[in-house]
Amino acid sequence: MKTSLRLGALMLGTALLVSGCAATVSTEPATDQGPAAELRLGYFDNVTHAAALVGVQNGFFDDALGDTTLTTQTFNAGPAAVEALSAGAIDAAYIGPSPAVNTFVQSGGQSAVIVAGAASGGAALVVRDGIDSPADLAGTILATPQLGNTQDVALRSWLGDEGYETSTTGGGDVTVAPTDNAQTLTLFQSGKIDGAWLPEPWVSRLLLEADGHVLVNEASRWENGDFPTTVLLVRKAFLEEHPDTVQALLEGHVTAVDWLTENPAEAATVINAKLKADTGKALADDVLARALTEVKFNVDPLAATFPVSLAEAVKAGIGKDGDLDGLFNVALLNAVLAERTEEPVSAGGLGTE
Repeated sequence: MKTSLRLGALMLGTALLVSGCAATVSTEPATDQGPAAELRLGYFDNVTHAAALVGVQNGFFDDALGDTTLTTQTFNAGPAAVEALSAGAIDAAYIGPSPAVNTFVQSGGQSAVIVAGAASGGAALVVRDGIDSPADLAGTILATPQLGNTQDVALRSWLGDEGYETSTTGGGDVTVAPTDNAQTLTLFQSGKIDGAWLPEPWVSRLLLEADGHVLVNEASRWENGDFPTTVLLVRKAFLEEHPDTVQALLEGHVTAVDWLTENPAEAATVINAKLKADTGKALADDVLARALTEVKFNVDPLAATFPVSLAEAVKAGIGKDGDLDGLFNVALLNAVLAERTEEPVSAGGLGTE
């Protein structure tokens, strides 16, 4: 049995994110309680979360979970999903690196752990005509999905490198305005904002539906162009209490990622079917086709990049510095991969393999 709930942008987590407060998390070790009766999974209706979209739409999660009921919720950005995870409202989430790191550091490693990668690439700064270099950005307004989400951190960090000051409360040399992705498109089309740093498919929508152009592809900021956009994060207590259920989730996840890489011609159809079911509207064919060329689907979380993500968040005034030891637990993922004779992934010295 599967149920689906639509959850809009939750801004409750913003104050916690900026102030450095965190939800209270028990430090008492949990015990294995066997398979869970229900697994509550969060994801975004973005192409970068295609593993979740395909996993649900094609029934890969349901098949792997067996008698465990899958319940899903959709979010607009990572901080909102982390707020739900910290509150115990969901058990696992497809999410960007920055919110995952933030909740881990804020909780002293007790809130959640990354159990797999899901996607890399597929994020960029899109701007209007007349902005052709960083020097043209003074006094502009740029949007991101939510304060403290992965693209928000990337934009603020890049602007800092270019000599611009930003503020989490508005103002600065460049105004960064956290905004719901759909509203960002409307505001960009009407000329009320000058650009946005977004994940796919919103990059492609701003390009093809609003005549924007890419000023910065985030891939240009990383060695070999590889940077994680989406990982699979699980509540630490849920992992300890229901490891069999988490392994089943990972079986469905690996199946979804493998299916995406092996069936590119069918991927757009399945992704659009789920997007339409969730939002009431499918993406234009040209938008989805372009978006899929920008995203790589892989279960490797690219763990070595996470200290860099943390440093960028601290530099941008959004994240709190801390120890990332234990952020990853990819042992169950590697067990699934071994059964399929696929290569194991690394925790980068930051957890269990």
